[in-house]
Amino acid sequence: MARRCRKNFSRADFMKYKRVVLKLSGEALAGDDTFGINPPVVADIAKQIKKVHEAGLEVAVVVGGGNIWRGLTGSEMGMDRASADYMGMLATIMNALALQDALEKIHVFTRVQTAIEMREVAEPYIRRRAVRHLEKMRVVIFGGGTGNPYFSTDTTAALRAAEIEADVILMAKKGTDGIYDSDPNKNPNAKKFDTLKYIDILNRELHVMDSTATSLCMDNKIPVVVFNIDNHENIVKAALGEPIGTTVG
Repeated sequence: MARRCRKNFSRADFMKYKRVVLKLSGEALAGDDTFGINPPVVADIAKQIKKVHEAGLEVAVVVGGGNIWRGLTGSEMGMDRASADYMGMLATIMNALALQDALEKIHVFTRVQTAIEMREVAEPYIRRRAVRHLEKMRVVIFGGGTGNPYFSTDTTAALRAAEIEADVILMAKKGTDGIYDSDPNKNPNAKKFDTLKYIDILNRELHVMDSTATSLCMDNKIPVVVFNIDNHENIVKAALGEPIGTTVG
């Protein structure tokens, strides 16, 4: 009698995604504050990331720096655009270290990789090393943007997702639960989209992410789920493939 072959299935085998990139804005780490890092908020976000991690998904995070510094704000103040953008990259690294600290306090193995090399505080970004960390079920946080001025952290999320072959980008937005045809805060009749194509974002000039990031996702066929970060539990819902927000792809 032939022996039946058995496989030990994990919960992750039945999930929609296996490897995700979570894009967090700097404002998400500030909570209701207008500036800086709010430790209780960061701790709660870390708990939600831990739930996603414990479900068996490989998690990478790209953080913004708008809670500390915005490159565009600096250039509007008369600063050189490149210098202002580099300051913004340093702000993202501060946020990455804060998130790493919150995750490791709840026993989640984490690595920070930066596009700007600073070996004393984080690893330099190396694609193969990042993938290996993910395979070993470590959360990888990407700081420093792309390492180049004139590129947003939305573009960073698209670039890193393509490089590590992520299944989806989970784009957490503050103050909105998806993509609308106009600003819902100004137009009460604004229509929310459940699904969109990349080209629709470009043609309609919907400012959910910049055109460079949108084009990069379109070229590499990376779906994007846009959802509201005001409820931190939405991170888990989006990662587990529940219908939430707006899906682009």
